[in-house]
Amino acid sequence: MIIHPLSSYIPKPERFTYPFCYEPHPLCLLAAEEVKQEIARINPSEGKMFGVLVVEGGFLAAYSGLLEGRNDWDYFVPPVYDAQQPDGHFKQTEREISEKGGDRQMSQDLQLWLFHQYRMLNAKGEEKDLVDIWQDYHSSPRIRHKYPLPPGGTGDCCAPKLLQYAYQHHLKPICMAEFWWGPSPKSEVRHHGQFYPACRGKCKPVLTWMLQGLDVDPNPDENGFPHLVPKVVYEDEAIAVLDKPAGLLSIPGRTEDWSVATWVRQKWPEALPVHRLDMLTQGILIVAKTQEAYHHLQRQFEEHSVKKKYLAIVEGEPEKEHGIIDLPLLCDPINRPRQVVDHEHGKRAITEYRVLRTFEGGNEFSSPLTLLALWPHTGRTHQLRMHCAHKDGLGCPIVGDELYGHQNPYGLCLQAQAVSFIHPTTGKHLHFELPCSFDHIINKYK
Repeated sequence: MIIHPLSSYIPKPERFTYPFCYEPHPLCLLAAEEVKQEIARINPSEGKMFGVLVVEGGFLAAYSGLLEGRNDWDYFVPPVYDAQQPDGHFKQTEREISEKGGDRQMSQDLQLWLFHQYRMLNAKGEEKDLVDIWQDYHSSPRIRHKYPLPPGGTGDCCAPKLLQYAYQHHLKPICMAEFWWGPSPKSEVRHHGQFYPACRGKCKPVLTWMLQGLDVDPNPDENGFPHLVPKVVYEDEAIAVLDKPAGLLSIPGRTEDWSVATWVRQKWPEALPVHRLDMLTQGILIVAKTQEAYHHLQRQFEEHSVKKKYLAIVEGEPEKEHGIIDLPLLCDPINRPRQVVDHEHGKRAITEYRVLRTFEGGNEFSSPLTLLALWPHTGRTHQLRMHCAHKDGLGCPIVGDELYGHQNPYGLCLQAQAVSFIHPTTGKHLHFELPCSFDHIINKYK
């Protein structure tokens, strides 16, 4: 059995880790330090996600997919199903498909066969293959039609491998965590040594099944958010300009109804936000009070005639004082809402930036901090966050960006500070600008 000792007087958590949003438990941090020594011995040539599962009596370790082309490293748990055996059905059929020039139907049949081999256990001792798990989870006919089968590689991530091995050997799971080790992949943003939640696209259906029978931490996204309210900066009969606080949704989400849209409808029954800000982004949001004003402002956004300026504090120093970032973005279908850089299928995204000032970040940061002005010339999801964080952009993640950067008590330091547009009924040019929201951080370190 591949179980490693873990000597510690650290008390166990009351419940098992909710894998899609968590703070690593100290026991997992301790186990991860042990795993890092083994990773250093192997010295992999590419970045990889690793995971630890603390169980009664020690801990287990895993990596996602293959490590240096292998899935049989002694220190780590084995795959749920070993498709790499040269004389096995999968590899033999792969070679046959290749000899026939890549028969599409044979490839699809082989992928379906492979998914049926992944028979996943849960804590109740029940078993289901990946096809049944996927189709039971995605009960919506629309989703089933669009994604009839799991994505390739489902079942090979750290968390399913760890839980499967624990159940097979009657080990009791206590807590779990996953961390990235090595350089970031080209399309995504991953930081060496940082812990990450399990991917939602591949793993959410599988882990929802596998965690049945365990007492799991609640999903923080379903705990509700405080009913924050925006501040009215300007209003007339046609429009309102609001200052949205961080932590308030622009429109109702999957699990939370309270939002700017909810609040404005209570105040002005016909009103609608004309655009959106991420929940964690603060700043200016335009609201239309009439349908005519809404459509007029929508056209301005579509024609890119609305000018927006953001302020952000980023980790590190950009190489140039001023520049343009032009990186195409695409939503990662297996890990929404994360974006990836995709030069073939992504939508063009353009951001102008200028360095306003640089200052030391004290002991809390390993690099200097920089205050930036950002002007998005397009409006892609997470555009500013990705353009700042990605190595082909600035390579300087926004402070507090848990998705593309690092956790921080300050929250996401991104503010929609200014906006210019044409009033939908008077035709006048309007400009609104808020004070910088980050003076308390700047003053602390200057």
